[in-house]
Amino acid sequence: MNLLKIDKIFKTVSGNVQITGSKSESNRLLVLQQFYPNLSIENVSNSDDSKLMQKALASTSNEINIGHAGTAMRFLTAYFSVKLNSEIILTGSHRMKNRPIKILVAALTSLGANIEYLEKEGYPPLKIIRKKMTSNFIEIDGNVSSQYISALLLIAPTLKNGLQLKFKGEVTSVPYIKMTLQLLAELNIKFSWENNMISIFQKPTISDKNIVVESDWSSASYYYSLVALSPNSEITLSSYKKTSLQGDSVLATIYKDLGVKTTFKEQTIILKNTNTPIFKPLELDLISAPDIAQTIAVTCLGLGIACFLKGLHTLKIKETDRLVALKTEIEKLGGEVIITNETLHLKTSTKKIKEHITISTYDDHRMAMAFAPLAVKVPIQIEDANVVSKSYPAFWKDFKKLTT
Repeated sequence: MNLLKIDKIFKTVSGNVQITGSKSESNRLLVLQQFYPNLSIENVSNSDDSKLMQKALASTSNEINIGHAGTAMRFLTAYFSVKLNSEIILTGSHRMKNRPIKILVAALTSLGANIEYLEKEGYPPLKIIRKKMTSNFIEIDGNVSSQYISALLLIAPTLKNGLQLKFKGEVTSVPYIKMTLQLLAELNIKFSWENNMISIFQKPTISDKNIVVESDWSSASYYYSLVALSPNSEITLSSYKKTSLQGDSVLATIYKDLGVKTTFKEQTIILKNTNTPIFKPLELDLISAPDIAQTIAVTCLGLGIACFLKGLHTLKIKETDRLVALKTEIEKLGGEVIITNETLHLKTSTKKIKEHITISTYDDHRMAMAFAPLAVKVPIQIEDANVVSKSYPAFWKDFKKLTT
């Protein structure tokens, strides 16, 4: 167990950080590159998730273990369902074996895929035997994980008749679906999204294409929090675009209300604390950006303001049940949190945050990084700090550079 002790930060936080490419974009492009080898990719994420994806795609073994990488599990389940001459056992960590995948398997099976559960019904590990897809129509609930939907969209151009995907009910996590569609569009793969139906057309080959992956906005969230909690602070982050495919780019708008001004320059963003007292409770619907909920909740705790976050139903099936984990760790620090299956309510508190508390991370990279900025307020300890390698291996090095 790697316990990291962080002393209270007294200096004004400032500096420059180059953040690795978005793992969400990287993992989608890595799958597409298997179908279109003349696609080249720059600034690929150096996260564990993307490294595991690359290793799995290059593997010649008939059994692949993707550890905690949920995106890889979903995307590879679809990928190996259409890969020629493949018979693969896809497995993962103990936590992965308890993360549901039945909705995706059912959708793929309805297209003609041959997938078996090897242990518990509806959960990995899976045995996937490549079989020619016989259908091109799927009906799926709109409120399921966007990773299920993106997994289907990524294989759609390889299907003989493309794919028609019809949603039942309201669609959630729209930005991640739009990200997938925009990447398809960059490869000149035709699609339409009208009302509750997405149609993807077959595309056997593409022209030579190079894509530069934008840096990860989820990783930027921890620096937004650091700036919000540190008066007079200013941090420059690279490489970012004002028009982003990533839903978490909404950070620039959200953190205005938490005292952080975002200035877009060419390929960079500058985050500056406006030194404005924050008293007003924060109310947000994060249905399109649930991955930043942990960061926002911890920022509000540090500022001593209440927040009410909704649209968080997918957090219960992440690396851990993030809602329960947040409640547990915030209350260890002296905060008061009420959760439901899709909401988190942090109450206003005038109490001082407790010092030298050890934050449990639950094999969840975002728990470690979300709580780190609290060191501006109190000395804190992070349990299993190396878990950050899942999405941002250089986090502690970059954090130290800015704060010491």
